[in-house]
Amino acid sequence: MPGKKSMEIPVYLFMGFLESGKTTFIQDTLEEDYFNDGERTLLFACEEGMEEYDEELLKRTNTTIVYVEEEEDFNKDFLTSKVLQYYPDRVIIEYNGMWSVERMLTEMDNTPLVVFQTIVTINAETFDLYMNNMRSLAVEMFKIAEMVIMNRCTTDTPRATYRRSIKAVNRRAQVLFESADMGDDMGEEDDSLPFDIDGDEIHLEDEDYGIWFIDAMERPELYDGKTIVMKTRVFKSIRLPKGCFVPGRHAMTCCADDIQFIGYLCHTNHAKSSTIKSLKNKMWVTLTAEIKIEFNKEYGDKGPVLYAKRIEAAEKPEEELVYF
Repeated sequence: MPGKKSMEIPVYLFMGFLESGKTTFIQDTLEEDYFNDGERTLLFACEEGMEEYDEELLKRTNTTIVYVEEEEDFNKDFLTSKVLQYYPDRVIIEYNGMWSVERMLTEMDNTPLVVFQTIVTINAETFDLYMNNMRSLAVEMFKIAEMVIMNRCTTDTPRATYRRSIKAVNRRAQVLFESADMGDDMGEEDDSLPFDIDGDEIHLEDEDYGIWFIDAMERPELYDGKTIVMKTRVFKSIRLPKGCFVPGRHAMTCCADDIQFIGYLCHTNHAKSSTIKSLKNKMWVTLTAEIKIEFNKEYGDKGPVLYAKRIEAAEKPEEELVYF
């Protein structure tokens, strides 16, 4: 395409299920000074919720809206034709939460459209419903999100649990919470944990392994120098440093096809245990180890590294999988 049509056009992608606040958030964004600068905006609206776009706002912000009613209509030829028709400086996509994210990204290939920012909005009141019944669709969105905004939160909203569910899919995503009252920002952090980290020794219940794994990833400084006692499975590989293994659990973030082993590197050099020499792949053990936060080439960065104090053979737990 000659001239401007050959240039990359930034796309601001807004995703979320119905009534999650996408339209409101987009209209608020259009009002911002950094966005309301006179440039041409093309808005693809892929679902119609309770909130309607303000025609005066669209006119004032030089925004043209194009409605897309069917998923099949959101295709490469359609997108290219609308870019040629309206010559936008930027594009906003309000994507339908029931449509395939992978398909959308495929259709955008070989068009001038390039995703610049991805935001997912969530209604805290319906989060459990969608995660229980449409987890794979939610996970698709979380995987590419830079920011996840959970609105309509109350003091009873289990923010820590919801945050870890999202971070388990995409640890780079920023997770923000907004109050149901006037949309007040409730911040990102929620420190509540189902285990005690105030003492020198942390004892994990079987069902808390995933919670600890994510929290140690996000807030490693809290665990530096602590001793942890937990039941884990053994992973050994010739690629690991001598005297090391990875204690961990298999976790499912989406579905049976999305099961992965999660754990941190563990040194056994100074451990006192009769089972050290007989550690075998996939066996269950009760591990007592000191946590140190240090650079490790296996991570490519600083992170939790375990130093075993004791390793004992253990029976497998009633539920072997970790769920987020």
